Amino acid sequence: MWLGCEISSLVPEHPCVSPVSNQVFERRLIEKYIAENGADPINGQPLSEEQLIDIKVSHPIRPKPPSATSIPAILKSLQDEWDAVMLHSFTLRQQLQTTRQELSHALYQHDAACRVIARLTKEVTAAREALATLKPQAGLVAPQAVPLPLYDVGCFMLSTDVNVTFSLLFQLQDKATVLTTERKKRGKTVPEELVRAEDLSKYRQVASHAGLHSASVPGILALDLCPSDTNKVLTGGADKNVVVFDRRDEQIVATLKGHTKKVTSVIYHPSQSVVFSASPDSTIRVWSISAGNCVQVVRAHEAGVTGLSLHATGDYLLSSSEDQYWAFSDVQTGRVLTKVTDETAGCALTCAQFHPDGLIFGTGTADSQIKIWDLKERTNVANFPGHSGPVTAIAFSENGYYLATGAQDSSLKLWDLRKLKNFKTITLDNNYEVKSLVFDQSGTYLAVGGSDIRVYICKQWSEVLNFTDHTGLVTGVAFGEHAQFLSSTGMDRSLKFYSL
Repeated sequence: MWLGCEISSLVPEHPCVSPVSNQVFERRLIEKYIAENGADPINGQPLSEEQLIDIKVSHPIRPKPPSATSIPAILKSLQDEWDAVMLHSFTLRQQLQTTRQELSHALYQHDAACRVIARLTKEVTAAREALATLKPQAGLVAPQAVPLPLYDVGCFMLSTDVNVTFSLLFQLQDKATVLTTERKKRGKTVPEELVRAEDLSKYRQVASHAGLHSASVPGILALDLCPSDTNKVLTGGADKNVVVFDRRDEQIVATLKGHTKKVTSVIYHPSQSVVFSASPDSTIRVWSISAGNCVQVVRAHEAGVTGLSLHATGDYLLSSSEDQYWAFSDVQTGRVLTKVTDETAGCALTCAQFHPDGLIFGTGTADSQIKIWDLKERTNVANFPGHSGPVTAIAFSENGYYLATGAQDSSLKLWDLRKLKNFKTITLDNNYEVKSLVFDQSGTYLAVGGSDIRVYICKQWSEVLNFTDHTGLVTGVAFGEHAQFLSSTGMDRSLKFYSL
């Protein structure tokens, strides 16, 4: 009769059988396995040494004991090593089988997930196409006091509002990821072309243009420069007109008419021949410079629009209003994607500005509050109290860490978005009115427009220049590329440029 050990596949010296699996083992091997694992090596069920049943063989072949050899110590060592190798090999075979089963299960789950994603993408695309064929209804949907119900899907908060789709949220997230990476790279070094502080302090007025807007209703109320070509200047006036001016040629490129009240906010699209404007007439208008006409009217509010900011994608507008709502709208279709208010505040919004990454933004209120909002979740995530008058202007630094705010309390406050606190307050002259705040593209300088023009160097927050050339209130300031020049507009109906 021949018996073989299930672990070593050899004839056992002391054979025994496991009542759990009914298999034969060498006693010393199975005892070692039980001591380490406490289970049967074949089926993994609990097993103890007391349960083992010895098998008696008529003529067992017994190996000679180590004492009968000439080199007993070596033979004993070899025997122990062989036992260890056999046990290890058996364990590895079991682990390999388990790993194969787990891998097969994971691949099946991955395949199922891919099929679900493909189906959802197809459904979202079909829904967007269906929405695109619908004609926008006149008027507005009744404002919601709070955001619509939200459902958590992965890292996104998706609204039951069909206008806010998967593709939009993915687009915003992808753009923010790219912008954050680029910003961190830029933040490590200051551009070589950037004007140094000692040269900036030597700036003087080099040009002044007073014929852009009507003299009968004096005042330029808004200013912006084209990000891709800062020689192209955009202004909004009290005469209800939007004007595009070429600094290099000193010529008016286009005069855009359509608003029924003064123009208080203007934005130049970074890559297209398109500009945006907002007015107390409750409308936001999208203009084509080449065609010289209005191509889209966004009716997001029921009261005057007080703030306007373009998302980094160039496809969506943020607006604030005296109706206490902020709105997020599609530039191409003019459709209002979402509209939110803070019921606990109950006061008008005075300004709005996107963070450089585009996933959060800030709004100022008539009761001195600065509110930070999460765009995806449409919730107020932070509040900055401290001003004692209506907030008139806010600006995010390009590094994404600082927020500058101005109010009718004649003060300028700097906030750290990482620590959510005010780390610097600049007290201005008595009755100083802050109307405009802007950082240069590198985040090195901060310009303030109001009773005069002041430029501060960031981090030290010291004043490097001051201009008092305007005879009226300064309503807008903007830096040229690499701060090669500074531009400003005022209630004296003039557009001025400053450089060396």
